This record gives sequence, C-alpha cells and structure tokens, in this order.
Amino acid sequence: MNKFTLLDGLVAPMDRANVDTDAIIPKQFLKSIKRSGFGPNAFDEWRYLDHGEPGMDNSKRQLNPDFVLNQARYQGAQVLLARENFGCGSSREHAPWALEDYGFRVIIAPSFADIFFNNCFKNGLLPIRLAEDKVDALFKAAAKAVGYRLTIDLEKQLITTPDGQRYAFEVDAHRKYCLINGLDDIGLTLKHKDDIKSFEAKHRAAQPWL
Repeated sequence: MNKFTLLDGLVAPMDRANVDTDAIIPKQFLKSIKRSGFGPNAFDEWRYLDHGEPGMDNSKRQLNPDFVLNQARYQGAQVLLARENFGCGSSREHAPWALEDYGFRVIIAPSFADIFFNNCFKNGLLPIRLAEDKVDALFKAAAKAVGYRLTIDLEKQLITTPDGQRYAFEVDAHRKYCLINGLDDIGLTLKHKDDIKSFEAKHRAAQPWL
C-alpha cells in the first residue's frame, strides 16, 4: 500500500449526495479480484455515453461531456470533494480500488457510509469528514478557481487552502499510523513475521503430530 504523508493535490468537485458503490464501480466489473485496473471504469455509467463491459477499449468510447471528471480542468485530480453519505450501497472493496486506481488519494465529504469509509483506509485512501458548511465553502472555492488545489497534511491533520485557511480533521490514531507507513492488514501482519515463525517452530516441536 502506498504511504500517505503530505499531498498537494488538484480538487475535483462531485456535487452529488448518496453516491453509491455501484455508481463508483458498476457490478459488471467486479469479476476481477486484482486491486489494479479499475480506474478506467470508475463512475463508468456517468463517465461514458455507452454501456461499459469488461474488456472494452475505453479509449474508443464516447465520454459524457457533462460529467465533472471529464472536464479538462479536473484532469489529474487527486482530491475528490463530495457530498453526504458518499460510498453508500453494497460493501464492495472494488470501490476504493477504482478510486485509488483513477488517481484519487483523498476524499472529502460531510459523511461516508461506514463500510466504504473503513475500506478506504485499508487501500491507501484518506477519507476526511468535514462539517457541511466547510465542505460548502470548498465547493464554492473549487467552482470559482480553475486549478484549485488543497494541501493535506496527515501528520498534522490539516487541510490548507490556497489562501491560507486551515481546516483540522479527525483521524483514528491506528489508521493514521497505517497510512503514514503504507501498511495494510497484510503489511501489519508481516511486521510480526519473526514472532510468527518462532511460534510455528515451537508449535511443531511441541506437537509434531499436528
């Protein structure tokens, strides 16, 4: 998992509430359990004008010009600004995979669906809850300024705007540690690999019939 410490990223505003995981990555793309390759189909039904299926050449599909992420000013965005209850619906882990593969590292919203929120941390994404009035202010600023960027400092738990405003955010200490060090559940387990090997050796010696 990629480490997260400090990000200066372009912001893309998705002004929709209750964006569910089927919108983030439609069900027909869930056949693969690889963590990569889902980015081109993130928000597939909103992003393209035709129906997408696995194996299609997305470079030949017609983009929806009205969809926010297709606008030139938001190409390369790493910060997704969203509305309440982002990531609701089914618990598919493919949703954060698709967002991370697209290029997002941070999602800012007033609220998230619980399972999606937890899955983000396990896959290198930083979901930030901010009060609705602060999210509104960021939406207005992003709409006014082309190339609007935010600096997110996970260590200090601060979002800084181009004009110097600062928004503090909360994050669980353990999740913060894992993101800063790039540790998913497997990585955390492997930190104890010597202890695990030692236990297994003792266990085999004590109970060789098992």
